[in-house]
Amino acid sequence: MSIVFLNGSYMPMSEAKISPLDRGFLFGDGIYEVIPSYQGNLLGFGPHIDRMNDGFKGIGLNVDWSHQQWKILCEDLASKNGNSNLGIYLQVSRGADTKRYHAFPENVEPTVFGFTFKIPEPPIADKAIAKGYKVSTAEDLRWQRCHIKSTALLGNVLHFQQGYEQGHDETLLFNANNELTEASSCNAFIVKDGTLITPPLDNQLLPGITRYMLLDILRKDGTIPVEERAITKQEVLDADEVWISSSTKEVGAVIQVDGSPVGDGKVGNVWLAAQRLFSAHKFNY
Repeated sequence: MSIVFLNGSYMPMSEAKISPLDRGFLFGDGIYEVIPSYQGNLLGFGPHIDRMNDGFKGIGLNVDWSHQQWKILCEDLASKNGNSNLGIYLQVSRGADTKRYHAFPENVEPTVFGFTFKIPEPPIADKAIAKGYKVSTAEDLRWQRCHIKSTALLGNVLHFQQGYEQGHDETLLFNANNELTEASSCNAFIVKDGTLITPPLDNQLLPGITRYMLLDILRKDGTIPVEERAITKQEVLDADEVWISSSTKEVGAVIQVDGSPVGDGKVGNVWLAAQRLFSAHKFNY
């Protein structure tokens, strides 16, 4: 049985109860993170907690937890749930008031919740066994604060569902200028003439931790050039390779966009080199 954490206590999932007046339930008023854990080894722990703290500041939520407190919680959740390949989900809402009212309530304690779920084995740098992703494209219709990892994910869910209903794994999103922002649950990249290119960070996309780690690893290695700049939809369609990244996917090679092959329709050599580097250095963060 899955063991979860709720407001200071560990308990079976079936015993965890949250008030229907919790603002996370009523308004999506909260911040979340997902941290991979492989046999108890946390992946990107520091950057994940830094981003969560940035999210708290972004919505004016006061949570006075240190990195060490979060680390103990993550390690305990992993241990209590078998220390296998797990995603550790952390969610903090503003808490439960006595009424439904849009303004932030005073003297309300945040609701802190954590649980784990199974994730696959980490990707291996092998083109023969790597999953090739198929994606759709769509105009980005979400809100204009996508840099905040809010629990209010309905816009993302609707975009993901659009691709899912077409038998695809993801949906690449483009702004009103027909420029790539990200995917519904991933960051996005293209490769052209050996250079990795990804949109710059702004309010249109989440500062992904895998994105951060990947770019940092590649820049330190220096063998794969990296650019952060606007990318048009036509550049995506003409790319040699297209990638998506997330904490549980790591770096995924896209082989098809809107039914058309990317490059030769196979996992690319630049992805292979990047995945080897990422696998070698990903636990340094």
